[in-house]
Amino acid sequence: MGGQACVFYGAAQVSKVIDFAILAEAANFVCMHAALTELQAERIAIPRFDPEALARGHAIHYRCQARGVEGMRVDVMTKMRGVSDFATLWERRATFGDAHGAEFNLLSILDLVQAKKCSAAMIGR
Repeated sequence: MGGQACVFYGAAQVSKVIDFAILAEAANFVCMHAALTELQAERIAIPRFDPEALARGHAIHYRCQARGVEGMRVDVMTKMRGVSDFATLWERRATFGDAHGAEFNLLSILDLVQAKKCSAAMIGR
């Protein structure tokens, strides 16, 4: 939903951060935790991976250590300020596939633009 989503839409932007917005459900937390474990992701800032912190709108930041993704940052959140709720974002999402059959669900371009505007406004404060 961040810089990587911009690249999917054709932006000439390079980002070493992958942002994930996940639906706040126990099964998704288990899957996300398993993926972070496989990536040997180490938390680089507070708070720890906690559903309550995510529910308050905090992002949780990790740095990957697994071979091939060393140094890649992963940010996880369940809420984003200034955009619709997850259910609405998911309904409006764009889905892309690659030559290997992988599927990528991204914010719609309109939601991505809104998220970027809100992010820029937060940084400017």
